[in-house]
Amino acid sequence: MPHGHHHHHHHDAEGGDGKLAAAVGVNMLLTVAQVIGGIVSGSLAMIADALHNFSDAASLVIAAAARRIARRPADDDMTFGYARAELVAALINLTTLIVIGLYLLYEAVFRLIEPEPVTGWLIIVIAAVALAVDLATAALTWAMSKDSVNIRAAFLHNLADAMGSLAVIVAGLLIMWFDWMWVDPVATLGIAGYILWMAFTEIGGVIRILMLGSPPDLAPDHVIATAEAVPGVKGMHHAHLWQLDEHRRMLEAHIVIAAGEWGEADAIKQAVKAEIEGVHGIGHVTLEMECAGHECPHARAVGH
Repeated sequence: MPHGHHHHHHHDAEGGDGKLAAAVGVNMLLTVAQVIGGIVSGSLAMIADALHNFSDAASLVIAAAARRIARRPADDDMTFGYARAELVAALINLTTLIVIGLYLLYEAVFRLIEPEPVTGWLIIVIAAVALAVDLATAALTWAMSKDSVNIRAAFLHNLADAMGSLAVIVAGLLIMWFDWMWVDPVATLGIAGYILWMAFTEIGGVIRILMLGSPPDLAPDHVIATAEAVPGVKGMHHAHLWQLDEHRRMLEAHIVIAAGEWGEADAIKQAVKAEIEGVHGIGHVTLEMECAGHECPHARAVGH
């Protein structure tokens, strides 16, 4: 990962904000249409899709706000900057998805126990419109979702909606053709299951970053081995490896300069930083130097 990698998710930021604003607008209009359609038709799946569409609009508002906050420079209050605003937004949106998924599971099971009549043709018409809007909204956020877990969480809301709309269309057709009222809650169960699967797939990585976990694809002992392979380094300990956000990895550690090499300590430190950045893509490395005769006793390789 090159040192400058963290800048590229800010490119075309203003254009991205415009896309998010457009996505919010169409989702709010769709939500109103789906709620009305769901009430008139009696479709739980339609109301489930509407509820999820409303959460889409909310998630996009949160995502857009977080993007703007994340672009603020570091200051006295936030010396690391505001980049983690996007992670907080992603956590909120993914948690909301989980709550919605569990609620829909509950409602679907209740409807299976006590079925209610559903108007199939109205479901199909509104769900078809919803599918078009879902796909358009997903297209607006797809490119940005590749580089931001915040936008990816909002994108997953839209993708789940598109899948939900497809399920609602199928349910409406089966109700029209065969009068199978149980298909509506079954479709809702499918939508809920898909929502939960997507949310739980993403939320672990967000929590890991917020908990200062090491990058999942980077073992601390490999980083330590890279540092210790640099000539003049006797060892590395008290290593702390974490992610500031999705794109920036950081390391702070103590390095022990080999006996007789203290005169080259600064050069050795720079060589260690360059090697760690080149091999592991860690652009922010803070090192405390110790001479071989005064290194920390009984120091742990990782942590204190």
